[in-house]
Amino acid sequence: MSSSKKPAIKAVRGTRDLLPDQTPLWNHVEATARAVFSRYGFGEIRTPIFEATELFARGVGEETDIVSKEMFTWEDRARAASEKAQSLTLRPESTAGTVRAYIEHKLDQTGALQKLYYIGPQFRRERPQRGRYRQFWQIGAEVIGPPSSGSESPLRDAEILEMLAAYLNELGITNWTLQLNSVGSSEDRARYNAALREALAPIKEKLTPDNQRRAETNPLRVLDSKDESDQALIAALPKIADFLSPDSRSHFDAVLAALDACKVPYTINPRLVRGLDYYTRTTFEFTVPSGDASGLGTQNAILGGGRYDGLSEMLGGPRAPGIGFAIGEDRLILTLQAQQQAASPKKLDAYIAPLSPAQNPAALALARDLRAQGLSVEVGDGTFKLRKSFDIADSLARHIILLGEDEVASNILTVKTFATGEQVKIPRHSLAEAFREKA
Repeated sequence: MSSSKKPAIKAVRGTRDLLPDQTPLWNHVEATARAVFSRYGFGEIRTPIFEATELFARGVGEETDIVSKEMFTWEDRARAASEKAQSLTLRPESTAGTVRAYIEHKLDQTGALQKLYYIGPQFRRERPQRGRYRQFWQIGAEVIGPPSSGSESPLRDAEILEMLAAYLNELGITNWTLQLNSVGSSEDRARYNAALREALAPIKEKLTPDNQRRAETNPLRVLDSKDESDQALIAALPKIADFLSPDSRSHFDAVLAALDACKVPYTINPRLVRGLDYYTRTTFEFTVPSGDASGLGTQNAILGGGRYDGLSEMLGGPRAPGIGFAIGEDRLILTLQAQQQAASPKKLDAYIAPLSPAQNPAALALARDLRAQGLSVEVGDGTFKLRKSFDIADSLARHIILLGEDEVASNILTVKTFATGEQVKIPRHSLAEAFREKA
C-alpha cells in the first residue's frame, strides 16, 4: 500500500500571503493614508470586489489591455429559466465602481462635492513580476460632483496632487517626481487620435506586436508603451499639447499655477497619456528613480491618475466631472523598503513567562488585566524552560515578566527590560504605568 504524501497546496501564482512580520508596514501605509486623506475632507467608500462586466467595458474601454486581455470574468448562473446569465468581473480598478456607486445612490442630488477614498484588492490576469500581482492592492481616491459643486475646477486637480505629495512625504518616500500632462477634452483627444493614427500608419510594421495592435485599436496606448525598442519611434510622433483647445490649455495652466503657489514640484511629460478611455485633461504619475531606490527596476511609477469629466455620462449617469488616482500599494511598500524607510515591526509591551504549569492560569489572568489597560501582551507556557521563554520574549516584546510562586503570592512581579538589561521588582498594580513610562 502506497504511503506517498500528497503535495502541499500553495498560493495561486500571482498571489501571496502577507505574514505578521510584513503587515505592520502595510497597516502603517494605510493608516497614514486614512489620516492624511481625512484632513482633506475625504470619506471612505467600500464597493463590491466584482461588478457587471459591462461597467468596465463601458468605462475603462473595450480596446484597452485591461478589458481585452486582463480581466477575470465569468458567467453567473441564471437564477430562473427566464433569466439570462450575467457576465461578472473581479474589479481590475476601482474608479468605475466608485462612479457607479455615485450614480446608483444619487449622490449628485446632494449638490455637494463628493470626496471618496478606498483601500482594497484589485485583480488582473497579467504576467506576475516584481511589484505586480494578479491580486494586488490599491489605495485610491475620487473627487466627483455636479459642475455646480466646483468639480471641474483646476483647483481640484491641484489639491489632489498636493495631497499626494503630502502623503508621500509623510510616509518618508524620497526623490519622488510628479509627472504631468493634459490629454485635453474628448474633442481634443478625437483630433489627436486621428493625427496619431495617421502618423503611426507608415511606421506600424516597425513597432512591437502589441503596439502594432494598439496603433489600430487605441493609438494613445502606444505612447504609454514601456517597450524600449519602440521609444525612438514614439518620440517622433505628434504631441497632444499641439492639439489642445484654448479651454483645455487654460485649465492646465491653472493647475500648474496652483501647484506653483503650493510649492509642489512637477515635470511636464508630453508623452504621458494613461490610455484608459475615461481620462480627460489632467493626467499624472508619481515616480521614483529607476534602479536607484525604488526596488522596481524600470517600472518606476508608484501611483497615477487623472481627470475623467465624462465617465459618469458614459455609465448612464448625470454630468459629474471628476478626478482621481490609484496607488499601487504593493509597489509603494517595495519602494519604502528599498529606501530603508520601513521601521522595524513594533514589539509587544510584555511577554509573561510562567515558571511552571501551576502559574499558567495566573499568567493568563495577568495578561487579561494588562490588555484591558491597553497594553500588548503575549503569554508563554509554564512547560517552557526559562532560556526558551527568554529567547521567545526577546524576539517579541520589550519586557519579560517572570511569574513564579512568590510573584503570584506577593503581587510583586519580576520584570526585565531587554533594551537596558535592567531587572526590577514592580507591584502588579503599577505595571501598566511603568511600561508606559519606559515606552
